[in-house]
Amino acid sequence: MSTRRAPLAVLPAVLAVIQLVGTHFAAARMGLHLPPASVPLLLAGPALLLLRRRAAGPMAAGSAAAALGCLALGLPFGPFLLSFAVALVLAVAAGDRWWAWGAAAGFGAGSWLLAGQLHGQFHERGPVLLAWVVIVLLAGELARVGRERAAERRRASEEHRRHQADEQRLVLARDIHDVVAHSLSMINVQASVALHLAAKDPDVDKLTSALGAIKSSSAQSLAEVREVLSVLRQDAPRLPGQRLEQLPELVGRVASEQLSVQYTPPVIPQWVGEREQTAIYRIVQEALTNIVRHAAATRAEVIVQIDERRALVQVADDGVGLGAVDEGNGLRGMRERVQQLGGSLLLGPGNLGPGNQRAGAGPGIRITASIPRREHPEREHPEQEGQ
Repeated sequence: MSTRRAPLAVLPAVLAVIQLVGTHFAAARMGLHLPPASVPLLLAGPALLLLRRRAAGPMAAGSAAAALGCLALGLPFGPFLLSFAVALVLAVAAGDRWWAWGAAAGFGAGSWLLAGQLHGQFHERGPVLLAWVVIVLLAGELARVGRERAAERRRASEEHRRHQADEQRLVLARDIHDVVAHSLSMINVQASVALHLAAKDPDVDKLTSALGAIKSSSAQSLAEVREVLSVLRQDAPRLPGQRLEQLPELVGRVASEQLSVQYTPPVIPQWVGEREQTAIYRIVQEALTNIVRHAAATRAEVIVQIDERRALVQVADDGVGLGAVDEGNGLRGMRERVQQLGGSLLLGPGNLGPGNQRAGAGPGIRITASIPRREHPEREHPEQEGQ
Protein backbone atom coordinates (compact mmCIF):
# COMPACT_ATOMS: atom_id res chain seq x y z
CA MET A 1 0.00 0.00 0.00
CA SER A 2 1.53 3.31 -1.09
CA THR A 3 1.91 6.20 1.33
CA ARG A 4 0.92 9.71 0.38
CA ARG A 5 3.75 12.25 0.35
CA ALA A 6 3.47 15.53 2.24
CA PRO A 7 2.71 18.67 0.19
CA LEU A 8 5.78 20.17 -1.43
CA ALA A 9 5.57 23.53 0.34
CA VAL A 10 5.33 22.26 3.94
CA LEU A 11 9.07 21.80 4.50
CA PRO A 12 10.11 25.15 2.94
CA ALA A 13 7.46 27.00 4.95
CA VAL A 14 8.59 25.46 8.25
CA LEU A 15 12.26 26.19 7.54
CA ALA A 16 11.48 29.76 6.45
CA VAL A 17 9.78 30.46 9.78
CA ILE A 18 12.63 28.87 11.75
CA GLN A 19 15.31 30.81 9.85
CA LEU A 20 13.55 34.17 10.07
CA VAL A 21 12.62 33.91 13.74
CA GLY A 22 15.85 32.20 14.79
CA THR A 23 18.08 34.68 13.01
CA HIS A 24 16.10 37.62 14.45
CA PHE A 25 16.51 36.35 18.00
CA ALA A 26 20.18 35.48 17.46
CA ALA A 27 20.89 38.97 16.10
CA ALA A 28 19.00 40.63 18.98
CA ARG A 29 20.96 38.57 21.48
CA MET A 30 24.25 39.67 19.91
CA GLY A 31 23.13 43.27 19.57
CA LEU A 32 23.24 43.17 15.76
CA HIS A 33 20.92 44.93 13.34
CA LEU A 34 19.65 42.83 10.43
CA PRO A 35 20.01 44.61 7.06
CA PRO A 36 16.93 44.67 4.77
CA ALA A 37 18.65 42.34 2.27
CA SER A 38 18.79 39.58 4.88
CA VAL A 39 15.08 38.78 4.61
CA PRO A 40 15.16 37.75 0.89
CA LEU A 41 18.29 35.69 1.52
CA LEU A 42 16.77 33.97 4.55
CA LEU A 43 13.71 33.11 2.44
CA ALA A 44 15.71 32.10 -0.65
CA GLY A 45 17.20 28.98 0.96
CA PRO A 46 13.86 27.47 2.02
CA ALA A 47 12.23 28.53 -1.26
CA LEU A 48 14.84 26.60 -3.24
CA LEU A 49 13.71 23.42 -1.47
CA LEU A 50 10.61 23.52 -3.69
CA LEU A 51 12.92 22.12 -6.41
CA ARG A 52 13.87 19.03 -4.40
CA ARG A 53 11.77 16.60 -6.46
CA ARG A 54 12.67 17.98 -9.89
CA ALA A 55 16.17 19.48 -9.60
CA ALA A 56 17.84 18.48 -6.34
CA GLY A 57 21.34 19.30 -7.60
CA PRO A 58 20.66 22.94 -8.61
CA MET A 59 18.70 23.29 -5.38
CA ALA A 60 21.84 22.45 -3.37
CA ALA A 61 23.95 24.90 -5.40
CA GLY A 62 21.40 27.69 -4.93
CA SER A 63 21.17 27.01 -1.19
CA ALA A 64 24.96 27.26 -0.94
CA ALA A 65 24.86 30.64 -2.70
CA ALA A 66 22.10 31.88 -0.34
CA ALA A 67 24.11 30.73 2.69
CA LEU A 68 27.20 32.54 1.39
CA GLY A 69 25.07 35.66 0.95
CA CYS A 70 24.01 35.43 4.58
CA LEU A 71 27.67 35.09 5.59
CA ALA A 72 28.59 38.12 3.49
CA LEU A 73 25.92 40.17 5.29
CA GLY A 74 27.38 39.16 8.62
CA LEU A 75 24.30 37.32 9.87
CA PRO A 76 24.77 35.29 13.07
CA PHE A 77 25.89 31.70 12.59
CA GLY A 78 23.22 29.06 13.07
CA PRO A 79 19.67 29.44 11.81
CA PHE A 80 20.38 30.47 8.20
CA LEU A 81 22.44 27.31 7.66
CA LEU A 82 19.47 25.02 8.29
CA SER A 83 18.03 25.12 4.77
CA PHE A 84 21.53 24.63 3.31
CA ALA A 85 22.03 21.51 5.43
CA VAL A 86 18.65 20.10 4.42
CA ALA A 87 19.39 20.83 0.76
CA LEU A 88 22.70 18.95 0.93
CA VAL A 89 21.10 15.90 2.54
CA LEU A 90 18.23 15.85 0.05
CA ALA A 91 20.54 16.26 -2.96
CA VAL A 92 22.81 13.40 -1.88
CA ALA A 93 19.85 11.17 -1.02
CA ALA A 94 18.32 11.91 -4.45
CA GLY A 95 21.52 10.75 -6.17
CA ASP A 96 22.88 14.19 -7.15
CA ARG A 97 26.04 13.55 -5.19
CA TRP A 98 28.42 15.64 -7.30
CA TRP A 99 26.09 18.61 -7.15
CA ALA A 100 25.96 18.33 -3.37
CA TRP A 101 29.68 17.88 -2.84
CA GLY A 102 30.41 20.64 -5.35
CA ALA A 103 28.00 22.99 -3.58
CA ALA A 104 29.67 22.18 -0.25
CA ALA A 105 33.13 22.79 -1.73
CA GLY A 106 31.95 26.08 -3.21
CA PHE A 107 30.50 27.10 0.13
CA GLY A 108 33.78 26.28 1.87
CA ALA A 109 35.87 28.20 -0.67
CA GLY A 110 33.53 31.17 -0.53
CA SER A 111 33.68 31.16 3.26
CA TRP A 112 37.46 31.38 3.19
CA LEU A 113 37.29 34.29 0.73
CA LEU A 114 34.81 36.07 2.99
CA ALA A 115 36.88 35.43 6.11
CA GLY A 116 38.19 39.00 6.22
CA GLN A 117 34.67 40.43 6.27
CA LEU A 118 33.28 38.28 9.05
CA HIS A 119 34.72 40.29 11.94
CA GLY A 120 36.45 37.30 13.48
CA GLN A 121 33.49 34.96 13.36
CA PHE A 122 34.97 32.73 10.70
CA HIS A 123 38.37 32.51 12.36
CA GLU A 124 36.64 31.33 15.53
CA ARG A 125 34.05 29.04 14.03
CA GLY A 126 35.30 28.34 10.51
CA PRO A 127 36.81 24.90 11.20
CA VAL A 128 33.67 23.88 13.08
CA LEU A 129 31.52 25.12 10.20
CA LEU A 130 33.49 23.17 7.61
CA ALA A 131 33.43 20.04 9.79
CA TRP A 132 29.69 20.50 10.15
CA VAL A 133 29.29 20.66 6.35
CA VAL A 134 31.23 17.39 5.96
CA ILE A 135 29.09 15.72 8.64
CA VAL A 136 25.95 16.88 6.86
CA LEU A 137 27.22 15.40 3.59
CA LEU A 138 28.03 12.11 5.27
CA ALA A 139 24.52 12.08 6.76
CA GLY A 140 23.21 12.56 3.24
CA GLU A 141 25.32 9.64 2.03
CA LEU A 142 23.87 7.45 4.76
CA ALA A 143 20.38 8.54 3.76
CA ARG A 144 21.16 7.72 0.12
CA VAL A 145 22.46 4.26 0.99
CA GLY A 146 19.40 3.60 3.14
CA ARG A 147 17.12 4.75 0.35
CA GLU A 148 18.86 2.53 -2.21
CA ARG A 149 18.68 -0.47 0.10
CA ALA A 150 15.00 0.16 0.75
CA ALA A 151 14.39 0.36 -3.02
CA GLU A 152 16.34 -2.89 -3.50
CA ARG A 153 14.24 -4.58 -0.81
CA ARG A 154 11.08 -3.38 -2.53
CA ARG A 155 12.33 -4.70 -5.87
CA ALA A 156 13.24 -8.04 -4.31
CA SER A 157 9.86 -8.24 -2.59
CA GLU A 158 8.06 -7.45 -5.83
CA GLU A 159 10.13 -10.04 -7.68
CA HIS A 160 9.30 -12.58 -4.98
CA ARG A 161 5.59 -11.81 -5.31
CA ARG A 162 5.79 -12.18 -9.10
CA HIS A 163 7.64 -15.48 -8.67
CA GLN A 164 4.97 -16.73 -6.27
CA ALA A 165 2.24 -15.70 -8.70
CA ASP A 166 4.03 -17.53 -11.54
CA GLU A 167 4.39 -20.62 -9.36
CA GLN A 168 0.73 -20.49 -8.43
CA ARG A 169 -0.31 -20.23 -12.09
CA LEU A 170 1.98 -23.15 -12.95
CA VAL A 171 0.53 -25.32 -10.17
CA LEU A 172 -3.02 -24.38 -11.15
CA ALA A 173 -2.38 -25.13 -14.83
CA ARG A 174 -0.81 -28.47 -13.94
CA ASP A 175 -3.70 -29.47 -11.68
CA ILE A 176 -6.32 -28.44 -14.23
CA HIS A 177 -4.51 -30.45 -16.88
CA ASP A 178 -4.31 -33.52 -14.65
CA VAL A 179 -7.95 -33.38 -13.56
CA VAL A 180 -9.53 -32.41 -16.88
CA ALA A 181 -7.41 -34.74 -19.03
CA HIS A 182 -8.10 -37.70 -16.75
CA SER A 183 -11.80 -36.94 -16.45
CA LEU A 184 -12.40 -36.41 -20.15
CA SER A 185 -10.44 -39.56 -21.00
CA MET A 186 -12.57 -41.65 -18.64
CA ILE A 187 -15.80 -40.14 -19.96
CA ASN A 188 -14.65 -40.75 -23.54
CA VAL A 189 -13.93 -44.41 -22.82
CA GLN A 190 -17.24 -44.91 -21.05
CA ALA A 191 -19.13 -43.11 -23.80
CA SER A 192 -17.49 -45.40 -26.38
CA VAL A 193 -18.65 -48.41 -24.39
CA ALA A 194 -22.17 -47.01 -24.24
CA LEU A 195 -22.25 -46.39 -27.99
CA HIS A 196 -20.94 -49.90 -28.65
CA LEU A 197 -23.62 -51.41 -26.45
CA ALA A 198 -26.33 -49.31 -28.09
CA ALA A 199 -25.25 -50.46 -31.54
CA LYS A 200 -24.34 -54.12 -30.90
CA ASP A 201 -26.07 -55.20 -27.71
CA PRO A 202 -29.66 -54.14 -27.03
CA ASP A 203 -29.31 -55.09 -23.35
CA VAL A 204 -30.89 -52.16 -21.51
CA ASP A 205 -29.25 -53.02 -18.18
CA LYS A 206 -25.73 -52.87 -19.63
CA LEU A 207 -26.48 -49.63 -21.45
CA THR A 208 -27.95 -48.10 -18.30
CA SER A 209 -24.87 -49.18 -16.34
CA ALA A 210 -22.55 -47.56 -18.91
CA LEU A 211 -24.53 -44.31 -18.86
CA GLY A 212 -24.51 -44.36 -15.06
CA ALA A 213 -20.73 -44.68 -15.11
CA ILE A 214 -20.54 -41.63 -17.38
CA LYS A 215 -22.76 -39.66 -15.00
CA SER A 216 -20.70 -40.71 -11.98
CA SER A 217 -17.41 -39.84 -13.68
CA SER A 218 -18.65 -36.44 -14.84
CA ALA A 219 -19.92 -35.59 -11.34
CA GLN A 220 -16.61 -36.61 -9.79
CA SER A 221 -14.72 -34.62 -12.42
CA LEU A 222 -16.84 -31.53 -11.86
CA ALA A 223 -16.20 -31.69 -8.11
CA GLU A 224 -12.43 -31.98 -8.65
CA VAL A 225 -12.37 -29.08 -11.11
CA ARG A 226 -14.28 -26.94 -8.63
CA GLU A 227 -11.75 -27.78 -5.92
CA VAL A 228 -8.84 -26.83 -8.16
CA LEU A 229 -10.43 -23.56 -9.31
CA SER A 230 -11.38 -22.59 -5.77
CA VAL A 231 -7.80 -21.41 -5.16
CA LEU A 232 -8.59 -18.45 -7.41
CA ARG A 233 -10.92 -17.13 -4.72
CA GLN A 234 -9.08 -15.35 -1.94
CA ASP A 235 -11.86 -16.10 0.55
CA ALA A 236 -12.07 -19.80 -0.31
CA PRO A 237 -11.07 -22.19 2.50
CA ARG A 238 -7.98 -24.34 2.14
CA LEU A 239 -9.03 -27.63 0.60
CA PRO A 240 -7.15 -30.82 1.46
CA GLY A 241 -4.93 -32.39 -1.16
CA GLN A 242 -5.37 -35.84 -2.62
CA ARG A 243 -4.62 -38.77 -0.30
CA LEU A 244 -3.16 -42.18 -1.02
CA GLU A 245 -6.34 -43.72 0.39
CA GLN A 246 -8.06 -42.44 -2.76
CA LEU A 247 -5.86 -44.43 -5.14
CA PRO A 248 -8.02 -47.60 -5.10
CA GLU A 249 -11.01 -45.50 -6.19
CA LEU A 250 -8.91 -43.94 -8.96
CA VAL A 251 -7.72 -47.34 -10.14
CA GLY A 252 -11.29 -48.64 -10.05
CA ARG A 253 -12.50 -45.84 -12.32
CA VAL A 254 -9.79 -46.59 -14.87
CA ALA A 255 -10.09 -50.38 -14.90
CA SER A 256 -12.47 -51.87 -17.45
CA GLU A 257 -13.05 -55.00 -19.49
CA GLN A 258 -10.45 -53.75 -21.96
CA LEU A 259 -7.86 -52.73 -19.34
CA SER A 260 -6.98 -54.54 -16.15
CA VAL A 261 -5.10 -52.56 -13.53
CA GLN A 262 -3.22 -54.21 -10.68
CA TYR A 263 -2.62 -52.21 -7.48
CA THR A 264 -1.82 -53.04 -3.86
CA PRO A 265 -2.21 -50.22 -1.30
CA PRO A 266 1.04 -49.50 0.56
CA VAL A 267 1.70 -48.92 4.24
CA ILE A 268 2.03 -45.14 4.68
CA PRO A 269 4.82 -44.01 7.07
CA GLN A 270 4.33 -40.91 9.18
CA TRP A 271 6.84 -38.80 7.22
CA VAL A 272 4.70 -38.92 4.07
CA GLY A 273 2.81 -35.64 4.30
CA GLU A 274 0.18 -33.95 2.20
CA ARG A 275 2.63 -32.69 -0.41
CA GLU A 276 4.03 -36.17 -1.04
CA GLN A 277 0.62 -37.83 -1.09
CA THR A 278 -0.81 -35.26 -3.51
CA ALA A 279 2.21 -35.64 -5.80
CA ILE A 280 1.97 -39.46 -5.78
CA TYR A 281 -1.75 -39.36 -6.50
CA ARG A 282 -1.35 -36.93 -9.41
CA ILE A 283 1.53 -38.94 -10.88
CA VAL A 284 -0.53 -42.14 -10.83
CA GLN A 285 -3.56 -40.28 -12.18
CA GLU A 286 -1.67 -38.76 -15.12
CA ALA A 287 0.14 -42.02 -15.91
CA LEU A 288 -3.14 -43.96 -16.00
CA THR A 289 -4.70 -41.23 -18.12
CA ASN A 290 -1.89 -41.55 -20.65
CA ILE A 291 -2.38 -45.33 -20.72
CA VAL A 292 -6.09 -44.95 -21.47
CA ARG A 293 -5.57 -42.25 -24.09
CA HIS A 294 -2.46 -43.37 -25.93
CA ALA A 295 -1.12 -46.79 -24.93
CA ALA A 296 -3.74 -49.16 -26.41
CA ALA A 297 -2.83 -51.43 -23.48
CA THR A 298 -4.77 -54.30 -21.95
CA ARG A 299 -2.79 -54.57 -18.73
CA ALA A 300 -1.29 -52.06 -16.31
CA GLU A 301 0.18 -52.14 -12.85
CA VAL A 302 0.60 -49.47 -10.21
CA ILE A 303 3.31 -49.96 -7.58
CA VAL A 304 3.73 -47.59 -4.62
CA GLN A 305 6.55 -48.55 -2.26
CA ILE A 306 7.36 -46.32 0.71
CA ASP A 307 10.10 -46.87 3.28
CA GLU A 308 11.85 -44.59 5.74
CA ARG A 309 14.08 -43.07 3.07
CA ARG A 310 11.92 -42.50 0.01
CA ALA A 311 8.68 -43.13 -1.85
CA LEU A 312 8.97 -45.08 -5.09
CA VAL A 313 6.09 -44.90 -7.58
CA GLN A 314 5.94 -47.06 -10.70
CA VAL A 315 3.18 -47.20 -13.31
CA ALA A 316 3.69 -49.64 -16.19
CA ASP A 317 1.62 -50.97 -19.11
CA ASP A 318 1.92 -53.39 -22.04
CA GLY A 319 0.93 -50.86 -24.69
CA VAL A 320 2.68 -49.39 -27.70
CA GLY A 321 5.31 -47.54 -25.67
CA LEU A 322 6.52 -43.97 -25.96
CA GLY A 323 8.41 -44.36 -29.23
CA ALA A 324 9.70 -41.13 -30.76
CA VAL A 325 6.84 -39.01 -29.41
CA ASP A 326 7.91 -35.80 -27.71
CA GLU A 327 7.29 -35.35 -24.00
CA GLY A 328 3.91 -33.65 -23.54
CA ASN A 329 2.36 -31.54 -20.81
CA GLY A 330 1.41 -34.57 -18.74
CA LEU A 331 4.91 -36.01 -18.45
CA ARG A 332 6.34 -32.53 -17.99
CA GLY A 333 3.90 -31.89 -15.16
CA MET A 334 4.83 -35.17 -13.45
CA ARG A 335 8.51 -34.34 -13.70
CA GLU A 336 7.93 -30.86 -12.23
CA ARG A 337 5.97 -32.28 -9.30
CA VAL A 338 8.74 -34.75 -8.46
CA GLN A 339 11.53 -32.20 -8.85
CA GLN A 340 9.77 -29.77 -6.52
CA LEU A 341 10.13 -32.44 -3.82
CA GLY A 342 13.78 -33.11 -4.64
CA GLY A 343 13.13 -36.35 -6.53
CA SER A 344 13.55 -37.70 -10.04
CA LEU A 345 11.39 -39.26 -12.74
CA LEU A 346 12.55 -41.88 -15.26
CA LEU A 347 10.93 -43.49 -18.31
CA GLY A 348 11.65 -47.01 -19.50
CA PRO A 349 10.08 -50.10 -21.08
CA GLY A 350 7.08 -51.64 -19.38
CA ASN A 351 8.56 -55.10 -18.72
CA LEU A 352 5.33 -56.51 -17.36
CA GLY A 353 6.40 -60.05 -18.12
CA PRO A 354 4.62 -62.77 -20.09
CA GLY A 355 1.82 -63.44 -17.61
CA ASN A 356 -1.60 -62.73 -19.11
CA GLN A 357 0.01 -60.62 -21.81
CA ARG A 358 -1.92 -60.49 -25.06
CA ALA A 359 -0.36 -61.68 -28.29
CA GLY A 360 1.42 -58.92 -30.17
CA ALA A 361 1.60 -56.62 -27.17
CA GLY A 362 4.00 -53.72 -27.41
CA PRO A 363 6.99 -52.91 -25.19
CA GLY A 364 4.86 -50.67 -23.00
CA ILE A 365 6.25 -47.97 -20.80
CA ARG A 366 7.20 -47.78 -17.13
CA ILE A 367 7.20 -44.45 -15.34
CA THR A 368 9.34 -44.49 -12.19
CA ALA A 369 9.21 -41.58 -9.75
CA SER A 370 11.44 -41.41 -6.69
CA ILE A 371 10.61 -38.92 -3.93
CA PRO A 372 13.10 -38.63 -1.05
CA ARG A 373 12.10 -38.08 2.55
CA ARG A 374 12.26 -34.49 3.72
CA GLU A 375 14.18 -34.22 6.98
CA HIS A 376 12.69 -30.82 7.88
CA PRO A 377 9.42 -30.48 5.97
CA GLU A 378 8.34 -26.87 5.69
CA ARG A 379 4.83 -25.64 6.43
CA GLU A 380 2.44 -26.52 3.66
CA HIS A 381 1.48 -23.63 1.36
CA PRO A 382 -1.70 -24.00 -0.63
CA GLU A 383 -0.52 -21.59 -3.29
CA GLN A 384 2.45 -23.85 -3.95
CA GLU A 385 0.83 -27.24 -3.97
CA GLY A 386 -2.55 -26.87 -5.51
CA GLN A 387 -5.23 -29.37 -4.70
